[in-house]
Amino acid sequence: MALTRPTRSMKVRFWRWRNNPLRRHSDVVEAWIVLATWIIALVGGLFAGIAADAAMQDSLAARRAAVHAVPAELTRNADRTAYVSTDGGDTVWGKVRWTAADGTTHTGLTRVDPSSTAGTSVTVWTDRRGELTPRPPTEGEARVQSALTGALAAAVTSCVALGCGRLTRHLLDRRRMRAWEAEWERVGPQWRKKMTG
Repeated sequence: MALTRPTRSMKVRFWRWRNNPLRRHSDVVEAWIVLATWIIALVGGLFAGIAADAAMQDSLAARRAAVHAVPAELTRNADRTAYVSTDGGDTVWGKVRWTAADGTTHTGLTRVDPSSTAGTSVTVWTDRRGELTPRPPTEGEARVQSALTGALAAAVTSCVALGCGRLTRHLLDRRRMRAWEAEWERVGPQWRKKMTG
């Protein structure tokens, strides 16, 4: 059996946009909804991703600018069994002492190598008040973190736009079904009379 090429009348591409006696007003509305949904999902997702990336980069840069490295000294030998670090790394919490920019001496806990002895010099990160703070991310770590944040924001924005478009089309379908049922209630009895008469 030979295969035939589809004729022009068999093609139904873009049928909602073409003039056609079977096309309803709701079909045109649906076509615009689909188009708007995809544009918002793509463009909105792109802008949301770029904005989130830039905001995260600014936030991490401000965090890096707000802290600085300070030399500190371990006040006692690190104990492998005491103050075990919870991050799963091969470090333990050790008590250190450092001098703030205003000349005051501070003590606190920081992660150190388990074999460190009292008097070992370590580097700690402090804020403007001289309090210990976590090490800020490096430029590379900040770039990866901001890129991931941007990608997540883009994905969420696109999903929300597509979900809203889908919900709008669902509501439109329900409206069309109600209109079809009302029309059938009006026309159905006339057809039954013709079929039985």
